[in-house]
Amino acid sequence: MKFKLLVADDEKNIREGLAVSLEMDGYEVVTSSDGSEAWKRFQKGDIDLVITDLRMPGLTGEELLKKIEAETPGIPVIVLTGHGTVETAVEAMRLGAWDFLTKPVNLDHLGQLVKRALANRELVLRHIRLEEELEHKKQFKTMIGTSAAMTKVFDTISRAAPAKASILITGESGVGKELVAGAIHELSPRKGKPLIKVHCAALAASLLESELFGHEKGSFTGAVSRQRGRFELANEGTLFLDEIGEIDQNIQIKLLRVLQERKFERVGGEETIETDVRIVAATNKDLKAEIEKGAFREDLYFRLNVVNIHVPPLRERKDDIPLLITAFLKEFASENGKTIEGIDDKASASLYAYDWPGNIRELRNCIESAVVMTRSTLIKIEDLPPTLRTKNDEGWIRIPLGATMDESERIILRDTLASCQGNKSKAADMLGIGRKTLHRKLAEMGEAGGDEDL
Repeated sequence: MKFKLLVADDEKNIREGLAVSLEMDGYEVVTSSDGSEAWKRFQKGDIDLVITDLRMPGLTGEELLKKIEAETPGIPVIVLTGHGTVETAVEAMRLGAWDFLTKPVNLDHLGQLVKRALANRELVLRHIRLEEELEHKKQFKTMIGTSAAMTKVFDTISRAAPAKASILITGESGVGKELVAGAIHELSPRKGKPLIKVHCAALAASLLESELFGHEKGSFTGAVSRQRGRFELANEGTLFLDEIGEIDQNIQIKLLRVLQERKFERVGGEETIETDVRIVAATNKDLKAEIEKGAFREDLYFRLNVVNIHVPPLRERKDDIPLLITAFLKEFASENGKTIEGIDDKASASLYAYDWPGNIRELRNCIESAVVMTRSTLIKIEDLPPTLRTKNDEGWIRIPLGATMDESERIILRDTLASCQGNKSKAADMLGIGRKTLHRKLAEMGEAGGDEDL
């Protein structure tokens, strides 16, 4: 990475001499003859370190330092002055200067200061990236499941993540599409770079355009300064576009251009900006149906849907409910300072029989509520939300009218195993069949999920 430095000094010989010396050290250098010009140049957003004289006409070095600290804390600023009093040095450091040098400047000393300041900034940025990476790993670990359906999802993630291809994640609301996006980024070569998320449904079209591509100062009412968009912030990383099916046709056209050409302009700007971003999009809509209605562009769909990952609803992966409940109980018991030993049989039957229209998000909220409400170390039926206390309380298995014999057997096996919290021996006894027979039937359905009781 080549660092860009800004040198601000009203004395031409000093300004140009410093620039030549720093360029010989391998840095890219831009110069300004006064504080006001330096501030305008700094606001372009690509400066890594500033060297400024304290005494300049117009905006002084002290005022420039204050503005930089307020706007972008952490950018190192080295102050130069011909008035090297202790008081001046102390004041500059108090305002946030990285260090302080008096004129005439010792170029070797300055070179060492610059090197140390930039090394420190790299450490800070690396620490921030590591924290983000650890957070992404934490999210990856919360993707819980051993069912055949989730095993397929994990396999697709593992194969697709290292590639550059765009990925479209589909599935109902609450199934965990954002966690899938985080796992893709974590397993990709871009994991050390940003994962930037945009919820497309949360913003009006005009705001979404600015959010994605950025804007220039004065490009619309309220645009008081230049702002970089998500495509710039995600450069060399991953951009997650959640609820992609909600964006209007105008944004769709601009998004298609970025996917095709890797270029865009900020709102109100003329400068063409190149970007290297891996796109991961998600939707709970049927985009093919949206194309038929004329609401979504077919060419954009094919650009986004290079790899498709469909996350199944919870009702189709009930084998995973015991694992999810265990994880949520542990999380919320710790969060609320409680000791929770488990869930009684009646509450378990209700949880496993319910269809979970809100998917994992609804289950998570349900367990959190139960942990908060219980007065016992065991979650009971009365601790569950009313919808679960009054529904499926008898422990029935519901088979839709018109289901085939194979479909009916699948539902009976799946729900019985779920009600036994994954214990295959207990489920086989309840069904009146041998354990080997249960294993064979589960294997035939592709839902064996391992040989050990849970």
